[in-house]
Amino acid sequence: MNLDTLKKFIFSLLVFIGFGVQAQELDQIDYDDPKEYEIGGVNVYGPEHRDPNAIISISGLTVGKKISVPGTEIPKAIKSLLRLKLFSDVKVIQERVEDDIIFLGIELTELPILARYSYNGVKKIKHEDLNEIVDGILSKGGIVTEDLKALAKMKIEEKFIGDGFLDTKVEINEFEDTIRANSVRLEFDIDKGKRIRIQDIVINGNEAVKDRKLRKQMESTKKRWTLLKKSKFKESDYEDDKESLIDYYNTIGYRDAKIVSDSVYRDEEGKLYVEMTIDEGNKYYFRDIEWKGNSLYTDEYLGSILGIEKGDVYNEELLTNRLQFAQDGRDVSSLYMDDGYLFFRVDPTEVSIENDSIDIEMRIYEGPQATIDRVEIVGNDRTHEHVVRRMLRTKPGAKFSRSQIIRSQREIINLGYFNPENMDIGTPVDPQNGTVDIVYKLEERPSDQLELSAGYGGFQGLVGTLGVTFNNFSLRNISDRTTWNPLPQGDGQRLSVRAQSNSNFYQSYNFSFTEPWLGGRKPNSLTIGSVYSNFDYSTFGQGKFSILNVSAGIGTQLKWPDDYFVYSATMNIENLTLEDYQRDFSVSEGIYKNYNLRQTIVRSSVVEPIFPRSGSKISLTLQLTPYYFWRDQEEFNIPATEAASLIMEENLRRGEGNPMSETEETSYIASLENAGKFEFLEYHKWKFESQHFFNVWDKLVIMAQAKIGVLGYYRKDVGTVPFERFEVGGDGLNNQQVQITGKDIISTRGYEISDIQSQEINDAGGATIFNKYTVELRYPFTLNPNSTIYAHLFAQGSNAYLGWDEYNPFQLRRSAGAGLRVFLPMFGLLGFDYGFGFDKDLPEGSTWTDFAKFNIVLGFEPE
Repeated sequence: MNLDTLKKFIFSLLVFIGFGVQAQELDQIDYDDPKEYEIGGVNVYGPEHRDPNAIISISGLTVGKKISVPGTEIPKAIKSLLRLKLFSDVKVIQERVEDDIIFLGIELTELPILARYSYNGVKKIKHEDLNEIVDGILSKGGIVTEDLKALAKMKIEEKFIGDGFLDTKVEINEFEDTIRANSVRLEFDIDKGKRIRIQDIVINGNEAVKDRKLRKQMESTKKRWTLLKKSKFKESDYEDDKESLIDYYNTIGYRDAKIVSDSVYRDEEGKLYVEMTIDEGNKYYFRDIEWKGNSLYTDEYLGSILGIEKGDVYNEELLTNRLQFAQDGRDVSSLYMDDGYLFFRVDPTEVSIENDSIDIEMRIYEGPQATIDRVEIVGNDRTHEHVVRRMLRTKPGAKFSRSQIIRSQREIINLGYFNPENMDIGTPVDPQNGTVDIVYKLEERPSDQLELSAGYGGFQGLVGTLGVTFNNFSLRNISDRTTWNPLPQGDGQRLSVRAQSNSNFYQSYNFSFTEPWLGGRKPNSLTIGSVYSNFDYSTFGQGKFSILNVSAGIGTQLKWPDDYFVYSATMNIENLTLEDYQRDFSVSEGIYKNYNLRQTIVRSSVVEPIFPRSGSKISLTLQLTPYYFWRDQEEFNIPATEAASLIMEENLRRGEGNPMSETEETSYIASLENAGKFEFLEYHKWKFESQHFFNVWDKLVIMAQAKIGVLGYYRKDVGTVPFERFEVGGDGLNNQQVQITGKDIISTRGYEISDIQSQEINDAGGATIFNKYTVELRYPFTLNPNSTIYAHLFAQGSNAYLGWDEYNPFQLRRSAGAGLRVFLPMFGLLGFDYGFGFDKDLPEGSTWTDFAKFNIVLGFEPE
């Protein structure tokens, strides 16, 4: 082989090795004498779906450019095109040469494009999960490379291995697609094998803690047959569980505990075992705790906040929580940060370890106090900024306070206009100026509600309900059409209009408006409302009953005993009109004037009213009428002679052959006397409620509630009024947000009203005392602001009494069951309960279903 031939061979070999393709096919090249050419033209061959001009531009071989042949320009062009990862082969060829002008061709072989893919070996229910994996790697219409296929294969195997199918194998078959040129379809053949469960977890070396206790600390790695737990093995979960196990040892004083060895293996039958050996080390105790660097608070006071005594078991997690992260806010860090010391730092340092005792030195850096510079609110697209800002406890120029930030967060959430799950608070710090900005990042959610229903009840006629509640209304923007959506909004006012009708028997119309910040400077609310309800049962010979109520109320936030208290007072002017009404009350005729003042004091620390997870709500309501001392009630007693005359007139009205019985005569005269006696109602009414929420684990919440109500009178000779009583039992659906039946409807799951209230109570028009106790275990399926859904188990007990003589708070009608709640912003609360009443008085032979009752919840949570 001569020298020139050898040079040509070496050059071609270098190009082939460097780029993996045949790079140049240029004729008559003298490798000893490179020649400069000007590119006269470039043609692109091969790609059908790529822009030739873009390819030429990326290659750098543009018309008019001067290149050397041989030289570096053509290898660079090939490298640039290969870097796109769109082509499997790139060639640059010489088409012709005219003097010092060269014409080139770029020949490209495109990588195949993915047309579609499918799965074999798995059920369709799994395809959606697999699509999320594959779509993140291989996109339809994108190129297919071996690297991408290998990555998809690995991710699918990892998914099934994470689900406990440790022997999963995935093969990818590639086929040419017959519909689209240069495209392929992929088939993922998946062989999951059997799910491999953890047969046993063997723990060696532990003496202070039993195996069972240690296995309990491993939340995700469980052996087979563990109650309510899966026993699949996942490497990442296993590593986390090992850390949790050591963390548990640290909480009980074994600060040196460690896992000296562990292994995961399978036996000949393929069963999986986990084995580990633990070195527990010694158990340690706190001895002396000293404070260094503190000038604001004494050692004794800081020690009382810390709450750790000499001789307590050494617990690093407890120490950290008491210094910085206590759930109740009672930690040393909160003490300083609530007083503006944002730069506060405390470093617990072990200064001495003797035998089983540890001395701790708390090294404190108090730093300067930080002030708030700017307070920003972002994300409030519909709600006006002043509505949010007036709820904030963090003001520019004030000292930084972590507790005030937490309180501000609570107040914003309780507005109901923003998604609590996506709320974020940023605190960018300027250390040089000693200031901090506070940024509240919000996400609006729907808060208005629509109630719409209609039906035809045959004899009852048309039944329908139409109601709208605008919870973020703006009265001042009525003239500004740009704020209408569908009505003006953004000022935090509440407007509610509701109409309900059963064309033959019942109509009700409700209106209310609330301004939560009257005057705009203080949280003083004003509420005005009106209700008209009419019941007509004359078709059944049971008369008519109507209520007209007009009310106005004010409310204010108190500063004592603390600012969680709210006081409200509402003046109600109400007329109740009965015309030969033979239902519900101990009176049947007359117009009764119910003029009363309702006062309520509430302390609420509940966060997120739709699904509370912490806090409490305690309320006391006192409803009072005037004491009409100038009215002589005895003047309404009907003398015997006049009573006889009235009875005769009534019997004549009834017609011959239908006279009143002796009992009916007594009731008739009593009703006429009561019509005068109770023309102006006199009573005092007390209601107490206590509600507490406890987040016991993850999102699992316990709600505990107690209620009691008492209706009293001023004059014993007059007695208890026939209205404003309590009706206990049923589903509470008669009490649609306002009192429209002259009674308080107290629902009791699992019971009808007749199961709880005696005939004596019903004849008197209702109970004068009730109590009700409820415990619920709640867990949410979703807390999405567009649909909050949670299920609950409940236990409940309640009862009704006619007076104090028979009152017994422990004599309850007990029930238990389960239910579901769905909160939709546009429609309010929907749900159901299925309860078993354990104390029903049922005849012999009754089945278990006779003890059960199904309740539907529409629009509101029954009282």
